Amino acid sequence: MFQPHSFSRLVYAVMVFSLLAFGVLAMAQASSPTNLLARLSGASVVPPNNSEATGNLQATLDKQTRVLSWTLSTIGLSGPVVGASFNGPAMPGDNAAVEVPLQAQNLERGAITLTPEQVDAVLAERWYISVVTAARPGGEIRGQLIVAAR
Repeated sequence: MFQPHSFSRLVYAVMVFSLLAFGVLAMAQASSPTNLLARLSGASVVPPNNSEATGNLQATLDKQTRVLSWTLSTIGLSGPVVGASFNGPAMPGDNAAVEVPLQAQNLERGAITLTPEQVDAVLAERWYISVVTAARPGGEIRGQLIVAAR
């Protein structure tokens, strides 16, 4: 015999369990860091240059703390680095203002705390990194930060 009261309790229990499971999943995704990468080249500088230098940036963004941590390697630069920066918001092919200047003598790894607006721009892939040398004051190599495939 069908009892409406028992059925409504079952529906209620299923709904509560579903909401709890969704909440746990959402918290797990929010707390997992986002991996980013950038491939730097002279061809990505605006306007492009013929530098044969290249670079590789690997970064992690913790969305809860808003900390962006990175490692950067470069090879073949025309000389010592005199400046570098994270710039944005900009799409590939566009230039933008400096968001975060980086210390030329300490580029290989670092960490910074971003504003909520900067986090949004990074996640929208609207930031790039630029490395400057004396021979190329407009930027020797540049790379767009992109969210790495999971």
